[in-house]
Amino acid sequence: MTRTSTLLAGAAAGILLLSACGGSDPLAPGGGGQAPAPSDTIRITSADFPENRVLAEIYAQTLEKRGVSVERDFGVGAREVYFPGLTDGSWDLVPDYTGVLLQFVNPDAAETEPDAVYSALQGQVPEPLTVLDRSEAENKDAIVVTAETAQQYGTSLADYGPICGELVFGGPPEFETRPDGLPGIAESYGCTFKEFRPLDTGGPLTVAALADGTVQAADLFTTDPAIEERGFVALEDPQNNFAAQNVVPLINESKATPEVVEALNAVSAALTTEGLVELNRELNSPEKPNVDVVAKGWLDANGL
Repeated sequence: MTRTSTLLAGAAAGILLLSACGGSDPLAPGGGGQAPAPSDTIRITSADFPENRVLAEIYAQTLEKRGVSVERDFGVGAREVYFPGLTDGSWDLVPDYTGVLLQFVNPDAAETEPDAVYSALQGQVPEPLTVLDRSEAENKDAIVVTAETAQQYGTSLADYGPICGELVFGGPPEFETRPDGLPGIAESYGCTFKEFRPLDTGGPLTVAALADGTVQAADLFTTDPAIEERGFVALEDPQNNFAAQNVVPLINESKATPEVVEALNAVSAALTTEGLVELNRELNSPEKPNVDVVAKGWLDANGL
């Protein structure tokens, strides 16, 4: 997990550049900037972190097994980047997460429980998009600290309001402005951090920065095996700043044929939170297998 300071600075700068590309109105058309896929082809994209890539590959292989033509364009960036491209037809399908997607389309959304979040999302995703069945698998954002920090200050975000001003926070660039990011933490817990360091999306840069003390708190995903492996502590969120985050296919309605819907809903029915943790563990193993290999193994194991 060690990285040189040059790599850290370069990767962070690259992510900032990507974020800047999506800095205009995220609900405006034109985000993808490419011609739509042919009508008989589904162009699948993903966010730029391993779990989302492997979920996108699982979708792709599942559809290909049903004879559906697929194009892959993975790792395009954050929701602020790919959502406009879904609305303008540059991409057709992405694996997303219910709570953050709801707050993206409606920053005032107050729902936090899985069923309530999903129900609200179904009614608020703008045309021409729709969501298919949500899975039971959940990967939530969490504010994570080292064991030493947790021992000193506590294991709940409610403990941190008085001392946040002493801590540097690290996370993806968009976390600085998302409703459930730093603004939500400040509103729910009176927690305003000393400084924000833009890093990667729950990836090795964030893990390394937390481990070496560059940041004292960070945004990681609850399915990240590094939390357990590094002895980190995911702080409790008693105010439910982070809503339920169940994996859900977000798709352009024009490509949601009965065959496609059935195939993707079967994937959602088989996904579990424990399965997400294992997928991430495999992706992070020393062998560093490709996402297509990991996806095929999951599909075979689940009879899909």
